[in-house]
Amino acid sequence: MTNRLAYRIATIPGDGVGPEVVAAARRVLDATADRFGFTIDWSEHAAGGNAIDTFGVAIRDEDVAACGAADAILLGAVGGPRWDNPKAPVRPEQALFKLRGTLGLYANLRPVTVHPTIAASAAPVRAELLDGVDLLIVRELTGGIYFGERTEATGAPGERWASDTLPYSEAEIRRVVTLAFELARGRRRRLTSVDKANVLATSRLWRTIVDEMRPEFPDVEVNHQLVDSCAMLLIRQPAQFDVLVTENLFGDILSDEAGVLAGSLGMLPSASLGERRTAHGTFGLYEPIHGSAPDIAGQDRANPIGTILSAAMLLRLSLGRADAAAAVEAAVTATLDAGYRTGDLARAGEPDSLRVVGTVAFADVVVDALAAAARQGVPA
Repeated sequence: MTNRLAYRIATIPGDGVGPEVVAAARRVLDATADRFGFTIDWSEHAAGGNAIDTFGVAIRDEDVAACGAADAILLGAVGGPRWDNPKAPVRPEQALFKLRGTLGLYANLRPVTVHPTIAASAAPVRAELLDGVDLLIVRELTGGIYFGERTEATGAPGERWASDTLPYSEAEIRRVVTLAFELARGRRRRLTSVDKANVLATSRLWRTIVDEMRPEFPDVEVNHQLVDSCAMLLIRQPAQFDVLVTENLFGDILSDEAGVLAGSLGMLPSASLGERRTAHGTFGLYEPIHGSAPDIAGQDRANPIGTILSAAMLLRLSLGRADAAAAVEAAVTATLDAGYRTGDLARAGEPDSLRVVGTVAFADVVVDALAAAARQGVPA
């Protein structure tokens, strides 16, 4: 029997709905592996609130090391009301910061596309504004105010003060901007750099470096946009954007705002990439952009699309399997075209032909769509 190529994927189910959506994506990936003739060696690791409860830390060093030894990481979500105290010395989000910092995951990629039938019913933005929306937000992930020095509040009531610093080095900016230029080159060749250069010194450095790099990418059109006006244009004229690149805090806010364009945060995937190359592609961590949604955890109500599409990004970018990634994306589209919806995408007054299903059933239909495409002879 011919030995199949095996890929190593570390999973971090996390908290809330995380285990449910990761399980759904795993089933889709296993079905994809069967179709395309490879295997997946899975490992599972604790992080977030569940790790705090079990081990007293947001993630153990040995779990970080094991994740770093894999070809890629698939993550669900971390956090929840039980661990929401911002003054606690150990918090779930520290797991994400440790993974990013230790594994050098410096760039977060968040693609935003709009399925036509979802735009017409679920998106809060007028459908005509969503025609042609296909954008990619590139967020710097290991610098800026989240990693700068901070002073917690001190002083007597009425006189308290606190501070956070927003540092960026030229090397950090060049690294993520280079990636954004390269990604724009493979798309529609338009790059929007988002900053607050009229106020912030780091933004002025950011803008200067982007301008210095323009001659290296003469085929890419570059535009500078202040973050406040960009936030407005993402709603009023979202189709004008191709690739946006920005610093950590701005990227965090803008990418969540862009999530409403797709109709639900549950629709959108993301990838956090580092500089390290594996035998097959670029090492990365993949996760949906939504949170842990503890209010619906364990109820089979979570939308798994963002996690399944994150798995497709994993196939393409870390495993070098663009063929398998395209098949997963096509299966998700076919499932939506057939009228299947999770509860977050269902709206009153929609046609009776729409079928509202749970997390498990939606993944079942995606797996069936993969099998149907194989039977119909769609190239594998």
